[in-house]
Amino acid sequence: MAKSIGIVETKGLTVAIEAADAMLKAANVSALGKEKIGSGLVTIIVEGDVSAVEAAVAVGAEVVQANGELIATKVIPSPHEELVHFLP
Repeated sequence: MAKSIGIVETKGLTVAIEAADAMLKAANVSALGKEKIGSGLVTIIVEGDVSAVEAAVAVGAEVVQANGELIATKVIPSPHEELVHFLP
C-alpha cells in the first residue's frame, strides 16, 4: 500500500456524505469507503498522494465542523502494507 490514507470521523451519515463529496472534489483522492461505527458515528476513508490526502482531510473537516460534529481526523502518510486488512 504505497498511497497515503486520510480519515474523517463524524456523527451522522448525511454530513459524512456531504464531507466525502467535498473531499473527492477538492483533491485528487479516491474513496476507500465509509464505516458506520455505531451511535451515529461514520468514518470516511480516502487514499492518494500525501499532499492530496492532507488537502482532502482538511476540506472534509471544514465541512463537518460547519454542518455537524467532528470527532477525529487522521492522515497516515506511509501506511504499512498490512493495514489494508483493517480497512472496509
